[in-house]
Amino acid sequence: MTGQAESALTVAADVAESALLGGRARLRQPVKGYRAGMDAALLAAAVAARPGERLIEAGCGAGGVLMQIAARCPGAGLTGLERDAIAAGLARENAVLNGVEDRTAILSGDVAHGFRALDLPTFDWAVSNPPFFDDPGALRTPAPGKVGAWMADDGLKAWTGFLLKAVREGGKIVIIHRADRLADLLALLGEKAGSFAVRPVHPYADQPAKRVLVQAIKTGKAPLRLLPPLILHDRTDAKHSPEAEAILRGEAALPF
Repeated sequence: MTGQAESALTVAADVAESALLGGRARLRQPVKGYRAGMDAALLAAAVAARPGERLIEAGCGAGGVLMQIAARCPGAGLTGLERDAIAAGLARENAVLNGVEDRTAILSGDVAHGFRALDLPTFDWAVSNPPFFDDPGALRTPAPGKVGAWMADDGLKAWTGFLLKAVREGGKIVIIHRADRLADLLALLGEKAGSFAVRPVHPYADQPAKRVLVQAIKTGKAPLRLLPPLILHDRTDAKHSPEAEAILRGEAALPF
């Protein structure tokens, strides 16, 4: 997710290193403010880029999604766009930390300026975890370090528009977002994409979905597919369900 131009993520003392995917990926990220978590893990698990394919993430933050995709998809070329200079710097450090700097580019820029402003060829994949809100009145003011991650200054349409321009015809777009924005996602992406696949993500089996993973194919015409849900927690003492734990450890994926 993207952050503000002036970030609360300031000095090295405020950064900690975490192991992801059972140690296959490492991530330096802020101790406070927005931190990559379950949403980032699920988005990365939904990508199946082949060697030689190129992927761009809109609002890559410190690179939590990209570093997990790098571990899951050896040989894929990765590009991240981030407007927060400090977060972008961390993403570049994380590419080096994970030994993937030769196939990773982190660009400084704003989704609101559109894909064409980057002057890049289109990609095979475009992915994002867009800010969940575009109405400041919809929630209480988040902590300064989370404002850019939670609030889309230019609305969800700016993000879907960027992703649609970023992929070639037949290219894949993958988004994780709030379940109550599914209709908006389908309408906005449906302007130029189709062949939708939707996977609901439920906190518990007996509770409504809080997240959805959506894949769209640019110019795709196939019918929408509603996939089996992912249940994050069960009623045992375990922190996550076995399925969610396997994804977090990098032992399973979420194919479309």
